[in-house]
Amino acid sequence: MKQRLITGIVAGGFFLGLCLLGGISFHLLILLMALIGFYEFVRMIQLPSFSVPAILGYLGVLYALFPWGPLGLEMPWELMRVFALLMLLLLVVTVITKNEIPIATVSLLFLGMVYIGIGFSSIVATRNTQDGQGLFWTFLLLISIWSSDAGAYFVGRRFGKNKLWPAISPNKTVEGAIGGIVLSVLAAVIFALASGGLLSVGRAIALGIIAAVVGQMGDLIQSAYKRAYGIKDSGTILPGHGGILDRCDSWVAVFPFIHILLLLPY
Repeated sequence: MKQRLITGIVAGGFFLGLCLLGGISFHLLILLMALIGFYEFVRMIQLPSFSVPAILGYLGVLYALFPWGPLGLEMPWELMRVFALLMLLLLVVTVITKNEIPIATVSLLFLGMVYIGIGFSSIVATRNTQDGQGLFWTFLLLISIWSSDAGAYFVGRRFGKNKLWPAISPNKTVEGAIGGIVLSVLAAVIFALASGGLLSVGRAIALGIIAAVVGQMGDLIQSAYKRAYGIKDSGTILPGHGGILDRCDSWVAVFPFIHILLLLPY
């Protein structure tokens, strides 16, 4: 517990400090987190960390998260075009290796590349919203997610009786999930009341619900594929907390979903 607490304080303080700073420093931090997350994903699916197909995946994540804007550069090709090219190259790998690297493996790599690349790039996009209030929106979503986690944990421990999804995550309860939603909405409404009109209470409630529901689903997704591969944590980079994907499983689900619904200014 002591190690977990120390890691949480140090890593959390470092992350929040760079988030406050913004710019290229925060962008490079998210890029590093994404590359480590993809490394964890590659190891999880039991592929050599720097095999040719894995390297193609790293390149996709790097392209999605490269600090084009902070460096004053234009992205040469649309991200979807690059992903389509990398998908083709991954399929070519299956042919060249005569299915020694099967299509199931490269399909998982492509899924991980998109999942991690889009998830983390959406965090950067949130911090850099065109209204100049990216810090507000980023903190709103992070605090809502963390409030959901806290609500689910404490309400679940105190009142939890009905299992939410025991086959995937035996400790989660329906009561905890509801508690997480309530606390997430409460946190988002507090942001709205303190925003000076930037965020309406109605939109705050919607954002709070989405952050909680999608965030909890992101957690379940992570639990599902770890259970499928028989592992407890995606990595060990954060002592007491596991890997990057363990800590950011809700983030990489919530941030892109919010952008898909066009709930933030661009």
